[in-house]
Amino acid sequence: MTELAPLQTTTQPVKKRVAYLDNARYWVMLLVVIGHSLTDLVVMDSARGVYTWIYLFHMPFFVLISGYTARNYVGDQRQVRRMISTLVVPYLLVELSLQLITKHYDGSPEHLMPLSPQWLGWFMAALIIYRLTTPIWRTVRYPITISIVISLLAGLIEIPNVLALPKVLGFLPFYVIGMHFSRDRFMALGQWRIRIASAALLAGSFVVCQLYASDWTTEWLLWKMRYDEAPLEAGPMDGLAVRAFLIVVGLVLSLAFLSLVPRRESWTTRFGSRTFYCYLLHGYVIILLDRQFDLWAKLEPYGAVSVLGCIAAAVVLANLLMTKSVADLFRPVFEPQLTWLFKK
Repeated sequence: MTELAPLQTTTQPVKKRVAYLDNARYWVMLLVVIGHSLTDLVVMDSARGVYTWIYLFHMPFFVLISGYTARNYVGDQRQVRRMISTLVVPYLLVELSLQLITKHYDGSPEHLMPLSPQWLGWFMAALIIYRLTTPIWRTVRYPITISIVISLLAGLIEIPNVLALPKVLGFLPFYVIGMHFSRDRFMALGQWRIRIASAALLAGSFVVCQLYASDWTTEWLLWKMRYDEAPLEAGPMDGLAVRAFLIVVGLVLSLAFLSLVPRRESWTTRFGSRTFYCYLLHGYVIILLDRQFDLWAKLEPYGAVSVLGCIAAAVVLANLLMTKSVADLFRPVFEPQLTWLFKK
């Protein structure tokens, strides 16, 4: 088994990316694009099962990895500059432009709300908040326990959607757990017994989702509503139980997925290093196809065939958006240097 290279911190020159993590990012990014492509088809059981399975763990996985890679954030000048260039600026660009597009087609939001992310921008807002609070989670006692309590309690009260705070707090345990993960634990996940169990677990959960997802309320998987809010309409104890269940399932399936990720460098490693652009750009394609061409309404009558077609098209789209040419084209937009803004 190939040993993982040490992760880089933003306080040191970047020497080499970690192939294992880039491979993981590649495979989960495929799930992200597939999940978003199936959102408007969840009225069909064939789509609902796949959608539910993906949403059980794909964002917990990304948040966990984000916590691991940002665990050394201390807020020095170089780290702050990079956060502004690669998170704050892309967040504002993507969120404002997507709101303008939906306002053009749907008439909403009536007024631009740059601090209230409507879709893709929530994850970048979350990363900004998580990054800034990283020193806190390295300082307090029992950080994982505290983060779980915060996540559970967040669903009991009304929290405004400022920088996607309901989702940020909901997913917080995965970030804190990722911060306190270690390379040894990642390596341990590669043991063949764990891999066999992980494959069985992921396959079994997929089958369960296919069989029973029609009876579930998928809005639970969005992690942004109060427990008593429609369509959840759960009492406090039921809401706490469901959220706790989702935390456990999200963590277990994320670790199972991590155990199956290849450790060696391959073509998925190169594509996985460019998932940032795929995440930011695929939403524009989906919105254009939906609003301009009403594509999903036209696909719905075809049932399972349309679901398979969406999955195949999503995989192709994701790979195209992770190519080097796309990264070279959009890097100046989404990762500007902004030398004029910062002190030397």
